[in-house]
Amino acid sequence: MEKVLEMRQISKDYSGNKVLKGVNLSVRAGEIHALVGENGAGKSTLMNVLFGMPVIHSTGGYQGDILINGAVTEIKSPKVAMDCGIGMVHQEFMLLPNFTVAENIKLNREPLKDNPLSKIAGSSLKTVDRAKMVSDSRKALDSLGIGIDDGALVSGMPVGHMQFVEIAREIDKENLKVLVFDEPTAVLTESEADVLLDAVKRLAARGIGILFITHRLDEVFTVADSITVLRDGEQIASMARKDTTIVEIAKLMVGHTVEACERCGNKTDENTPLAISMKNFSVAMPGERVRGLNLDVRKGEIIGIGGLAGQGKIGVANGLMGMFPAQGEVLLHGEPLKLNDPLGSIQRKMAFVSEDRRGVGLLLDVSIETNIVIAAMQVWNRYLNPFLGLRMTDQKAIRAHALEMIKLFDIRCIGPGQHTRRLSGGNQQKVCIARALALDPTVLLVSEPTRGIDIGAKKLVLDFLVKLNEEQGMTIVITSSELAELRSVCDRIAIVYGGKTMGIYKPDDPDEVFGLAMAGTDPEIGRGK
Repeated sequence: MEKVLEMRQISKDYSGNKVLKGVNLSVRAGEIHALVGENGAGKSTLMNVLFGMPVIHSTGGYQGDILINGAVTEIKSPKVAMDCGIGMVHQEFMLLPNFTVAENIKLNREPLKDNPLSKIAGSSLKTVDRAKMVSDSRKALDSLGIGIDDGALVSGMPVGHMQFVEIAREIDKENLKVLVFDEPTAVLTESEADVLLDAVKRLAARGIGILFITHRLDEVFTVADSITVLRDGEQIASMARKDTTIVEIAKLMVGHTVEACERCGNKTDENTPLAISMKNFSVAMPGERVRGLNLDVRKGEIIGIGGLAGQGKIGVANGLMGMFPAQGEVLLHGEPLKLNDPLGSIQRKMAFVSEDRRGVGLLLDVSIETNIVIAAMQVWNRYLNPFLGLRMTDQKAIRAHALEMIKLFDIRCIGPGQHTRRLSGGNQQKVCIARALALDPTVLLVSEPTRGIDIGAKKLVLDFLVKLNEEQGMTIVITSSELAELRSVCDRIAIVYGGKTMGIYKPDDPDEVFGLAMAGTDPEIGRGK
């Protein structure tokens, strides 16, 4: 089949930092091409180049060529990309919540019909042909095999249904040649993910080229025809799916040169008391289910929880904090922890920095200083003064503490009164950590601490977590998709696969050990568990 898309020697840098280094990629009509790599590998940047996103062109553009059906094409905006037949299902939904499903699918492409006025005064007075809008939307939804009501409002719909509406909007476009899926199953339940993968196969059978970005290697080997691996902005390998294995791909993804961590492994041993002990621990977090996990965390250590997306690592901390239904036996400092009780977990001196800083971690339209202290105010009645039998906020103390945190974390802002929505991702993450520390925890759970932040901010955040551990003896559990990050700061690393602990490893263990474990293969005996 002909190549509908070619990307040749694509390079991109941000202020001298090379994030893409001569990447080549091609997709044929009807081919499902998987693009895999750890967070920070360059996948999203490559897709931003393909889709003409403003962030690319406002920062100096890119080097290399993009060919559509063999012709070099300059894609300077998303509109140009769409006109060229490129569609993208984004990781973050691009839907209007107060519009119906059909209205979202046909947005900016609404079918029009004549009426008496338009026949006299011209086409500008045509009205929306709602019957055709519904008919077209229904056709797109039915082609996905999903029974969503086209007249329902998007607001309040399950996130899985929103994902299918996004896809239906793209496949309704008449000239679609290439469709990009960016982590399409990250928010889906297992049954919804199965339906989506079937839909992807049906789209490919219609001759549409599919670019499928995911961390979930089991999905890659279910649907992909070919695979490209990116690592640190470089194209490490491209091959047919039939010519490789999950283990090989996992090893290619995580083959980092690891910076030595002299402090690792020196503070605790098997006789160190346990801070957390989980036995047969399960969490019903969609897309990140934990299924009978056993794990002990020693007092005063930094332990990492790693693994591929969808294998359950994110669910561990969320379950401990009562964010999703959990069951099993959990001991905190030797005493049973009541599950499904977020307030109780905080009162037991656990604090949580969520992976979803914008959706869960922050009050976006509230000031930095209020975000930092609000949990401590609600749980411990801090930063409050009694006045005539009431508790009034101690604004002077709040401001003083906020200024101290802004200086400590180097939060780049115009002042403590600035809304957190206006901060960069890295500075938002610093506010999240500052809020957690205001609770004076003995155990800090940090999920994806450096997701979406720049290199300088990453180092500051990780260095500060190490400092907390070394100077205050705080027990820290870091969940991260970036294995190199865990290996640079952790004493031990637990790899989660299939919702269970695959193994616990030292940070300086060979790349092959981590690659095998993340692919669900026991590194010691070389067979699948």
